[in-house]
Amino acid sequence: MLLVLSPLLWPARADTRSERNGALAAVRDVLSLAGLGAVPLPVVAIVCGALGMLVGALAHAVFQVPVLTVVASVLGASIVPMLASARAERRRAANRAVWPDVVDHLVASVRAGMSLPDSVAALGGLGPAPTRAAFAEFDADYRQNANFTLCLDRLKSALADPTADRILETLRMAREVGGSDVTAVLRGLAGYLREDAALRAEVVARQSWIRNAARLGVAAPWLLLLILASRPETLEAYDSAAGSMLIVVGVAVTLVAYRAMIALGRLPEERRWFR
Repeated sequence: MLLVLSPLLWPARADTRSERNGALAAVRDVLSLAGLGAVPLPVVAIVCGALGMLVGALAHAVFQVPVLTVVASVLGASIVPMLASARAERRRAANRAVWPDVVDHLVASVRAGMSLPDSVAALGGLGPAPTRAAFAEFDADYRQNANFTLCLDRLKSALADPTADRILETLRMAREVGGSDVTAVLRGLAGYLREDAALRAEVVARQSWIRNAARLGVAAPWLLLLILASRPETLEAYDSAAGSMLIVVGVAVTLVAYRAMIALGRLPEERRWFR
């Protein structure tokens, strides 16, 4: 009986642990892309909590409505995650446009007779501007320990991009296994990346109105609520049980509708299979 029931009793714990590790890795990727990769997660949590309490205190001092205080606290605590996500998304989009140029630089360096570590390090000064800082860190790191595998792993963590993972894993395989086809593989990858970037840019341009409509639909009712909250009778109405329930339901509906609209207007992102 124990053997029969064991698949129902224990796999959930392993799955939960795997999902938790995946969620933490996704958060670290967002922080790395936002330029906060060196900031520990507890520090980020403390900052979010402090902002939440500060915004909540200001809302309580102005409105003196408990439910508005709670909503303002949650909004304040979400400031850092929202800013980090927006910055990470912008950097991811900027990097997506330059990866073909990065591959072209690597191909040119390899064909010129440079070693793979030197070819990667040269991107710190000759590569596209959005990725120079990460490759410059690789150059300094490789000069210190001369461990190509370790430096590649650190570079992958700094870039936090699935396309970078594929490029760097190709270089790692060429370094460890050898072969004369690395330039041909990289040229084929560069062509694929250019086609994918052009197609994605066209689709994003066509669907940008969905995101703009979602942001407008989220902001409009709450801006109206702030305007109405300048009147004392409005605050008295929302300070009641029915008013509090109305605000809670409004927040829930707003979040669900916003997430649905953003999901409709967002292209699926490639997952990082080579962490």
